Amino acid sequence: MANTLTGLKLDISAAEDFLAPTKIDSLAPAVAKVATDMAAGRGPGSEYLGWLDLPVRITEENYAALEASANRVRGDTEIYVVVGIGGSYLGARAILDALGSGPDRFAERSRETGAGNEPCEQNGFASCHKRFPEIVFAGTSLCSTALQEVLERVRDREFRLCVISKSGTTLEPAVAFRLFRSLLRERYGSQEAALRITAITDAKKGALRTMADQEGYETFVIPDDVGGRFSVLTPVGLLPLAVAGIDIQSLVAGAAEMREICQRDDLRTNPAHLYAATRYSLYTEGYFTEVLSSFRSGLHTFQEWWKQLFGESEGKGGEGIFPASTVFTTDLHSLGQYIQDGRRQLMETFLGVKEGVFALKVPAENGADRQNYDGLDYLVGRSLDDINWKAYEGTRNAHTAGGVPCLSFEVDRINPHTLGGLIYLFEKAVAVSGRLLGVNPFDQPGVEAYKKELFSLLGKP
Repeated sequence: MANTLTGLKLDISAAEDFLAPTKIDSLAPAVAKVATDMAAGRGPGSEYLGWLDLPVRITEENYAALEASANRVRGDTEIYVVVGIGGSYLGARAILDALGSGPDRFAERSRETGAGNEPCEQNGFASCHKRFPEIVFAGTSLCSTALQEVLERVRDREFRLCVISKSGTTLEPAVAFRLFRSLLRERYGSQEAALRITAITDAKKGALRTMADQEGYETFVIPDDVGGRFSVLTPVGLLPLAVAGIDIQSLVAGAAEMREICQRDDLRTNPAHLYAATRYSLYTEGYFTEVLSSFRSGLHTFQEWWKQLFGESEGKGGEGIFPASTVFTTDLHSLGQYIQDGRRQLMETFLGVKEGVFALKVPAENGADRQNYDGLDYLVGRSLDDINWKAYEGTRNAHTAGGVPCLSFEVDRINPHTLGGLIYLFEKAVAVSGRLLGVNPFDQPGVEAYKKELFSLLGKP
């Protein structure tokens, strides 16, 4: 068991039984060498190691600029459309979904209970007493139905655009940006439309940088040394989150705290290194698929972010653990069958959260002639959080007994601080794990294959 930042711990005990007693610890020298090389800027992909120190490189001036932009958006905007794909949107969306739909839902609870700002602060929002724009995402696919739904949502509402792309030519967001840019110009005219667009892009080059400079868009820079799937703690993630009222400084502080923890030399007390060594050890024993399982529906998009991070970082050169995900208990009634009884090539990593947002309890039946028809009287007064945690423990025990090595990240509560810590932990782990596999964790050559075929079919000149 490796303790991490407050309220977050990693337990590998249910995986160690599937390995030789010294297997994980024998990797300590190799893991230490990988970490030393990365710290010194050595090894494949070393030009993309800016995320390593990113949490401590963000300045007060950076926060001030993000907050100033967010305040302008809040002043005249009902919907903030974030246009991007992959790492350009998944991080921000993952955090928003994990924390809930926005502070307004907690503001209503605050007014009802007289709790002041406490519900918002507990759930990671800066204030219950401000109105924040709704954040929607576009350019995440080429599905016309999905894009049309977002277009319809903004037609009669005040909106702004945030377009995120290093190049500006990635097909999915480029098409969406053209559509929403045209709608902005129709609504506000070219000059006002330009003032309602923020571009997060390369500092000097690319089509989007050229367009932003010529049209006069507000801009933020994606650092050259940070790849897309590692970019959530850059303006790529921080600006949309600031607009939504998220406490971004707490998010970054959690990542900074985890950064310090992930510099520990001892393998057993460094959760990123221990996680990387454990999953790599299992991979060498024939466990080729990792399922990230949670018991919170709001973590679904965080799991999607995790899948991109690990899949795009490790899956190359014929190597890599295939990342999958489930949300329990829902998927226990479907994929749970396969995990329990299917081919024994799976490992499972649980992301368990003890406390939810709302403290629901099982009520007693009301009415004079009440009957215990559903047999739930034994649960009266127990919280759903407690029942859900028992479901996690029971599932982990059953899957381990069924032949699935299980690791567990256990979190007291989801908030920006713990999310920041998890983000950094997973980033460091996949970097170490990729290097152990002998691949460059920071490129994605396979992504270009589908683009080449697509552009050929479309007749791109």
